[in-house]
Amino acid sequence: MQDKHMLMIPGPTPVPESVLLAMAKHPIGHRSGDFSQIIGQITENLRWLHQTQHDVLMLTASGTGAMEAGIINFLSAGDRVLVGNNGKFGERWVKIARTFGLEVEEITAEWGKPLDPEAFKAKLEADKDKTIKAVIITHSETSTGVLNDLQTINRYVKAHEEALIMVDAVTSLGAVNVPIDEWGLDMVASGSQKGYMIPPGLGFVAVSPKAWKAYENATLPKFYLDLGAYKKATDKNSSPFTPPVNLMYGLKVALEIMKGEGLEAMFARHQRLTQATRAGMKGLGLSLFAPDESASFAVTAVMPSTVEAEAIRSTMKKEFDIALAGGQDHLKGKIFRIGHLGFVSERDVLTAIAALEATLQKLGHDGAKSGAGMAAAAQVFSQ
Repeated sequence: MQDKHMLMIPGPTPVPESVLLAMAKHPIGHRSGDFSQIIGQITENLRWLHQTQHDVLMLTASGTGAMEAGIINFLSAGDRVLVGNNGKFGERWVKIARTFGLEVEEITAEWGKPLDPEAFKAKLEADKDKTIKAVIITHSETSTGVLNDLQTINRYVKAHEEALIMVDAVTSLGAVNVPIDEWGLDMVASGSQKGYMIPPGLGFVAVSPKAWKAYENATLPKFYLDLGAYKKATDKNSSPFTPPVNLMYGLKVALEIMKGEGLEAMFARHQRLTQATRAGMKGLGLSLFAPDESASFAVTAVMPSTVEAEAIRSTMKKEFDIALAGGQDHLKGKIFRIGHLGFVSERDVLTAIAALEATLQKLGHDGAKSGAGMAAAAQVFSQ
């Protein structure tokens, strides 16, 4: 049926109708007083969402652009950095850091497994001369559905005293608790098409006072992504370059929706959706790629054994117009991923599980009793 498409991927995520309607308004001048008020309101609510009293800057960029901005504004060529790599996006930060001439040391884990905080502790404690300038972590590894233990790793970084902690929170911001000021996180990057519930196009960078001190000595070239220019403009409720006016209309409304739900309720909803999705997959006789204790609250990766992952995705799209994400790199064709991030409700998860059961039956999977997936998910929701 036309216009019944359902996104169950980790990004772009579904967009509330009120956000879409806000984005449909006629644009106004981005240097006008009216738009300055909108920037001020957005900035205040971004600080609320990030749980910080410090800077949260908006870039016309994806999450990758926000992360690149974090790297080039606070580091210099030749700087020694530790980068956690246990998936596609950890791997991407390694590539970005090396592109800008940083001395990268990887701390790795098998895809589908969380990073070991003790490996970071050992490296940091051995750095008696304080040559490590930053530790770069992907909090929620979207490619595998793993949530890395940011809190513990950050504690070891804080004990080092000199290194910055730089966080890719692209699929964790808005889904799981990331208390920036409480934990003392120095740079946190995220993107609009995830927990923010608006289309792609905006990147966000939260910056600590410690990071701004590093900015004063950072020598990597920058112009459009110079965060100093964004801070100067944001302090005046403005922007250094032309912003995506209509996306920001949508962001204003989306942040108001999030604030109305509240942080605690928002995090609890994502946890509930994660638990129900995982229970549903087990009920359907499907294997989960990431362990329960390290499960991302944004996306669940599933590794089917009796039916091809791509056949599942294709049938879900063709028969039910539901989009699931596939595996990346060596996991392509081996896993599929169900997104439950942002504007996703219990009804959406139940619908996806029911459609998945019908798909599995159509493809010949007989690893579960009829209705077992729905029953398992419903049990979570009834608690």
